[in-house]
Amino acid sequence: MNDRTFIPGATHRIADLLAAQRAAFAAHPYPSAVERREKLRSLKRQIARYQDRLAEAMDRDFGGRSADESMTLDLIPTTLAANHAISRLKRWMRPSRRSTELLFLTNRLRVHYQPKGVVGIVATWNFPVYLSLGPLVAALAAGNRAMIKMPEVTPATNAVLRQMLAEAFDETEVALVGGELEDPGAFTALAFDHIVFTGSPTIGRAVMRQAAEHLTPVTLELGGKSPALVLRGYPLAEAALRIAHGKGTNGGQICVAPDYALVPREQLAEFAAQAQTSFRTLYGERAAGNPDYTSIASDRHAARLVALLDDARAKGARVSPCGPVEATRRRMPLQIVTGCTSDMALMREEIFGPILPVVGYDTEDEAIAFIASRPRPLALYCFTHDAAARRRVLERTHSGGVTINDWGWHVVNHDAPFGGIGNSGMGSYHGVEGFRELSHARTVFQRQRFYPIALFYPPYGGLVQRLARRLLLGKPDPAAGSPAQAPLQNSRAGARR
Repeated sequence: MNDRTFIPGATHRIADLLAAQRAAFAAHPYPSAVERREKLRSLKRQIARYQDRLAEAMDRDFGGRSADESMTLDLIPTTLAANHAISRLKRWMRPSRRSTELLFLTNRLRVHYQPKGVVGIVATWNFPVYLSLGPLVAALAAGNRAMIKMPEVTPATNAVLRQMLAEAFDETEVALVGGELEDPGAFTALAFDHIVFTGSPTIGRAVMRQAAEHLTPVTLELGGKSPALVLRGYPLAEAALRIAHGKGTNGGQICVAPDYALVPREQLAEFAAQAQTSFRTLYGERAAGNPDYTSIASDRHAARLVALLDDARAKGARVSPCGPVEATRRRMPLQIVTGCTSDMALMREEIFGPILPVVGYDTEDEAIAFIASRPRPLALYCFTHDAAARRRVLERTHSGGVTINDWGWHVVNHDAPFGGIGNSGMGSYHGVEGFRELSHARTVFQRQRFYPIALFYPPYGGLVQRLARRLLLGKPDPAAGSPAQAPLQNSRAGARR
């Protein structure tokens, strides 16, 4: 399925759209809280009205997607994000009081959150509604206008979203672009005031290079190989169930899905068996025929997953399917892989599908080092009831976010930021962090009328200036920087050792 029906002049059209949105923003650069809330409410109303059509469209685009997952993972989180912004927007918009330095006491210091202008949003196919409208919520809450670039492989969803948004917003407020661009990179080459991109690290780097041409700030949500670390003592059946659920949801096509499991080496076989049992409990013996189980979104992606499994088998891994695969290979049940080695493609690339490598470890330190030695992931999952062990994992690893004793649920709590680190992205959105990400934090210093600022003017050396230096810098050391000081410092260091 493909929406790439190229339209001659589409590149010029999106440039014209950007110009129109810029002009509209210049005419009304600071929407009130009332206006912003009404836009968010309009978006909510449209999602409610179009919920069935959106679920049907996503089902067509995926070639089989659970309607419940479309509602639960795309539509409800977008509505929750809008609700959260609506209820807190007035507080977010209020200028933030800050303390002046001692020298400037009695003056006034505030941070005002100013809309940036026009935000370019690039969504991806695995959650085409949430990953387009979720950033839109943040953009509208911050008082911006937005242009959304949808993936070309979700034509049915794009068509419904286009109609839905056009009913609620003028194109100078919110505009949607589908697969009509011959060069999708033409969108991110535009001089937006901010770009929010969701996708792969490879494309994310290209987007960042394009944005650099205009010094456009970017928020990149890029995924990565998110580990699920099961520590000794945690009930193995519970961990297996929750990780299997993370791998089965949306067919494993989630940027924060558990990518691989790290389990105590002596429990590896038992964990693999428990994961198989858990998956079959969730989706039955034939997940390929279960309407609750989402299909792989395209033939190309299915072929890539099969190639990952073939490569692992060829290098000595054991692959244990949790059920038969549909003839088209698009309905792939969970594949549990043991005997993994670092030269296998599935241990280097983000899997983004229902394949679960299970890796054994001997000590907690070894497991933590395994995670810390790899590119920083978008999410980390740690299964333990030991508070000290949990603290060690949190202190010695990095990831965009963490869920303890489950997977993924930190993402749908909108009072906390969501974003990556290192290879998994930069910047964050959701909640107040999303509002601030898409706002300019503008410092405003207001000098009181009778503040004696002239005391800091030339000629220098006056009493007040000397007192200020002594108060803030202390007494100078006349011998500082002389060669005689170095041996003294070294001898003191030696004495401390």
